[in-house]
Parts: sequence; structure tokens; C-alpha cells
Amino acid sequence: GDDVDIVVGLEAGADDYVVKPARTEIIEARIRAVLRRIEAPVGLRPAVEHHGDLDIDRAGHTVLKSGGPVALAPSELKLLLFLSASPGKVFSRQRLLEEVWDHNYHSDVRLVDACVRRLRIKIEDRSDNPRYIQTLRGFGYRFGPL
Repeated sequence: GDDVDIVVGLEAGADDYVVKPARTEIIEARIRAVLRRIEAPVGLRPAVEHHGDLDIDRAGHTVLKSGGPVALAPSELKLLLFLSASPGKVFSRQRLLEEVWDHNYHSDVRLVDACVRRLRIKIEDRSDNPRYIQTLRGFGYRFGPL
């Protein structure tokens, strides 16, 4: 029965058990919950992260480029902090909308594109050939690889 399968799965080391059929939103929420639990605690991260000529101070909410301060809007900073927390990982525009702007509905994903454009102008040497915030056509955006 379902109950026996659930107990066996959880006792075998599963973090969660999803009974089919399951709605996509529920599965995505459960995945995000697991990912939050396995992220490195803030105390284990370096105070200032160095990425090429970009220095990101998560605790101080400041960004330096080549040693000089970069004035970022709150949404730009939040986007940079989110993407740089998982270098190389690709995030869809919808996921960024949910995580950075706290929009869990299908809002206009062009909001993400506009923020990426503004952020690139401020942190990239060449916004037409980005080093930090990269586009993977059809998939989304990622930080790096550098």
C-alpha cells in the first residue's frame, strides 16, 4: 500500500515522498525546500567573495568592481547575490522572478531581462560579451563560469 511505500522510502533515507499524481507546483516547492536545507550556512561562506575583478560582500550588501564601489538598485543586488550563490547553475527567468522578486505567479519575465541588462551595464566590462551574468538561450541565466 501507499503508506508502507512511504515509510520504507523515508526510512531508506529519502527526504520526502511524493504520491502520484502530484501537481508540478507542489513538487517544485518541495524541491526548493530541500535545496534550502542543503545550502551552506552563511557562516561557512567567506565574508567577501572574489570573482575576477568583482568582489561581493554578502553581509555588507556591497559590490566592488576593480576595487571601486558599484551602485546597484535593490533588485539588481538581490539578483546578483542569488545568481552568484550558485556559480554555473542555470536559473529560468520564471524561477528568478519567483526567488528575486518574490512573484510566485506568472508575471512578465521581461522584468528579469531588464534587470539583467542594467546589472550587466554596471558590472561587466562589455555587456555585449558578459563574463559574470551569462545567458543560456532557451534556458535562462547563470553566474559564470569565470
